[in-house]
Amino acid sequence: MENDEEAPAPVRRAGGLLIASVAGCAVLGGVLMLLPSEGTQNRAPAPAPGARAHAAVAAGVPAALPDLAALIGEREARVRAHPEDAQSWAVLGTAYVERGRRTADPASYPRAEAALRTSLKVRGKGNAEALDGLAALANARRDFRAAKAWAEAARAARPRRWTTYPLLIDAYTGLGDQQAARGALDRLMKLRSGPDVLARAAAVYWDQGRREDAAASLSDAAAGARAPAERAAYLERSGQLAWERGERAEALRYFQEAVRLDPDQRAARAGQGRVLAALGRTTEALKAYRAAPAEQPCPQYALELGELYESLGLGQAARAQYDLLRARVREAAAGGADEELVLGRFEADRGDARAAVRRLRAEWDRQPGIAVADALGWALHRAGRDEEALRFATVATDKSKGGGVRSAPYAYHRGMIERGLGRYGPARRHLQEALRINPYFSPLDARTARAALSELGEPSVADVPAMDAKE
Repeated sequence: MENDEEAPAPVRRAGGLLIASVAGCAVLGGVLMLLPSEGTQNRAPAPAPGARAHAAVAAGVPAALPDLAALIGEREARVRAHPEDAQSWAVLGTAYVERGRRTADPASYPRAEAALRTSLKVRGKGNAEALDGLAALANARRDFRAAKAWAEAARAARPRRWTTYPLLIDAYTGLGDQQAARGALDRLMKLRSGPDVLARAAAVYWDQGRREDAAASLSDAAAGARAPAERAAYLERSGQLAWERGERAEALRYFQEAVRLDPDQRAARAGQGRVLAALGRTTEALKAYRAAPAEQPCPQYALELGELYESLGLGQAARAQYDLLRARVREAAAGGADEELVLGRFEADRGDARAAVRRLRAEWDRQPGIAVADALGWALHRAGRDEEALRFATVATDKSKGGGVRSAPYAYHRGMIERGLGRYGPARRHLQEALRINPYFSPLDARTARAALSELGEPSVADVPAMDAKE
């Protein structure tokens, strides 16, 4: 079945919010046969693991790791026997990308690139499957300029192939082009409806600061998802959104259900650690956090666990995690993945702030997204360059400049920069906003925000400018 066939347009609410109307019934065709001994209906056999993973990979949705392993084994055998099978090379390469993304194993990415380029070599013209795979690979590596180029080539080859548009959304978002991301979402919603589109719409709404719309879309996506791994991924994102709003109990429920559905959902395990720490359940938090980095070597998880150790006064354990972070960034670079953003954040706070500025300025030149603007602004502040820092912090937090997402860390960074500049009114406002969005956003920085607010005190009447009396 072709992926570029137009699907029915989704239904909308008056406010532009998607509604997922996923029917839960199954239609049976033909004559129903009864088993002579048991009197039960014959049922179609469940799809094999490789087939389940193939369907997920083709649609760009999360696949279960055991199913991915089966698909990779099948396609590796296929291309050995039929090296001119361009489609199998494309499927194999895209499956490697998904495995690397799910496991944070950068060794999967060179294999993915080799398979996808082989597919293009075998069949270059109109090979949108391989072009999509290369775009997905570039997004996974955080090379958003390359992702944009590959995805736009895929769109040119087959403009009505809906699977290309989520890749474009990710690439445009990484480059800070929110207008192009919204345009790609509009086109996607005309071509396709369903849980995968709802989840993609939620990400765009989230970046726009439309958190209620994002939460509703994620809820509908999770309700409509058919495979446990896909549903678990949408629940994990719902947990992230609840956490960003400071809703600890709700976030924990989402993360726990995600792990129950898919034990390989490591991001949800890290999310559990984050929330449990905020709830004061430290022993459980450490257990959850230790499991996530051990099974998915993501540098961000090592940073978060290190900060938790540091907040507990466990300096040696924190330093061990920070050393692990650096090692994992090097491993990622060996696989062609860009983890400069997380390394720059770490160096700004606990390493060489000037080196962090150099790293993050180069990252900004490559892909000027909102997350990079925030990190570069903070690194400049830590390096004592507050005037320049404020320009980047404003990009990250000012909706008119693209920073629509409501983020406690971003508001905290801007408030601390303004405090350093002696702009106490705006500093107080942004620090209060950070704690209002999520009072538990960081085991270390939330404390600092409260201390800074206490030092700033309440606004004084003397701070209010005098108004000339009217004649």
